Amino acid sequence: MEYHVLFEQLLKKLNTMDSPDFSRLQQELRGVCDILRITKIMTITYPNARLEALGKGETAVSYDSGEEGVVGFSRRIVNEMMNIVECNIFVRKDAEKWSNDEREKAMLLIQTMSVYVSRTKIKDAADRFAFFDEKGYHNLRYLIKYMQVSAQKGELAGKVAMHFNLRHFSLVNQQIGRELGGFVMHGFFNGIEQLIGDKGEVCRVGGDNFACIFSRDLMDDVLGYLSGTAVVFDVNTGDRIKVSASVGVYEIPDDFVLNDIGDIMDRIISASHVAKNSGKSEVVFFSEELITNKEKSMHILHLFPEALEKEEFRVFYQPKVDIITGELRGAEALCRWFRDGKIVPPLDFIPILEQGLEVCKLDFYMLDHVCRDIRRWLAEGRDVVRVSVNLSRKHMADIDLLEHILEIIDRNGVPHEYLEVELTETTTDVEFRDLKRVVSGLRTAGVYTSVDDFGMGYSSLNLIKEVPWDVLKVDRGFLPEDENDENETRRIMFKHVIAMAKDMGMECIAEGVETRSQIELMKNNHCDLAQGFYFDRPLPVYEFEKRMDTHRYNID
Repeated sequence: MEYHVLFEQLLKKLNTMDSPDFSRLQQELRGVCDILRITKIMTITYPNARLEALGKGETAVSYDSGEEGVVGFSRRIVNEMMNIVECNIFVRKDAEKWSNDEREKAMLLIQTMSVYVSRTKIKDAADRFAFFDEKGYHNLRYLIKYMQVSAQKGELAGKVAMHFNLRHFSLVNQQIGRELGGFVMHGFFNGIEQLIGDKGEVCRVGGDNFACIFSRDLMDDVLGYLSGTAVVFDVNTGDRIKVSASVGVYEIPDDFVLNDIGDIMDRIISASHVAKNSGKSEVVFFSEELITNKEKSMHILHLFPEALEKEEFRVFYQPKVDIITGELRGAEALCRWFRDGKIVPPLDFIPILEQGLEVCKLDFYMLDHVCRDIRRWLAEGRDVVRVSVNLSRKHMADIDLLEHILEIIDRNGVPHEYLEVELTETTTDVEFRDLKRVVSGLRTAGVYTSVDDFGMGYSSLNLIKEVPWDVLKVDRGFLPEDENDENETRRIMFKHVIAMAKDMGMECIAEGVETRSQIELMKNNHCDLAQGFYFDRPLPVYEFEKRMDTHRYNID
């Protein structure tokens, strides 16, 4: 074949190649390179002149015969992307010089290689834009493409898909700072990416949420990794921090047919959401029951605005009793939903409302209705007791929460000392500074505050050390069920929690009190206030008013 024809065919092939397939390039270039005595073609690409000056470029060898050679021709080209491409052609030692025709062909070859490299860079940039997020993680689009290709090849069935959320990662950022937190997140991601290897893919969905799909034989290893892995955040000291995740799992059945990518994503996200919010398990496998629960949740959320407008939610009051005197000392306001003549159990709607901000609307509704009752009781001359109202942690996102609480109380004309705001400590990601600001503000305004379910959270001691609470409510988990309870640890912890609260000047109340032996245990440990079925269940307003009128319980 004539040299010119061979060269023209080569240029045509190079101009049609759309991927950096260097093994194929070797084959296409070999004939022409042999004729031109070329041993190697090397390009160095610099994104800009500054990096060129620093010598920081990306080197690609598109042809290498393996023979030792010397630079025979070099050219610097600035392409349309303003990248700088340095092309070098190496020739055999002591090879005869090129003819003018050969030199023109070499120059044309370099120009063509420059265009090829530029086109490859453009494609790489497009791929990065399409399949990577701003932090350098593979994105959801990348995972979807992998699933679609796997489905077309018949390789999707039998795999495992997961959606996972890094647990309490805000605390990681709070502890070591956001920059190191980002480093830790990348390290955790890289670890699971290496674990999965070429048997699947993993991507970031957004924030601290991720998704992956891989061969079923890796499931135990991946779940083990997600249950808790130490990630180094300081390479100099070797300091590490443990990272774990809440995980939703879908084992793709062998007869699975992918009609829509949502067939997989909806399942793993639903399961992951339950794992994150249920508080029962950090790993939840998808089941049809989850779909039923999701439909139920959507139904509750659909009914909620109308129920709020029609005032279907009613306040029930559970008394708080002095176990020494039997005196009624207060009450906790609890929500009951009456719909079509039936009570909707709190567990059927409260957790659903807590998934969004709807619970905040319900909390303010409850506070307003409690204030209305107190205002009426005062007008009727009743011996009114302090009433506590629960506020969800979701309120911590409200920068004006303190003002909103006081506005409702003052609008109803209720003296502040009759209200107590309960905030649960079972959540770990609450911002201490916001909580402290709200609690301090309420205390200054004369509104009592209490920490609910003390002892069930992540940082109980730190919470009461940093925040000026008035009342500590001891969770029933600390309270032995009876005198014969063999859980000595629980008995000891109850004793010292009460003593600590007393020493800090806090009022102390035990909730979930149900037996006489528990009353005796409370007396022995100087916990004087009790709330529970031993005295009363939550009462509708008219029955609670009767308790206020008598104002005393028989404690014998």
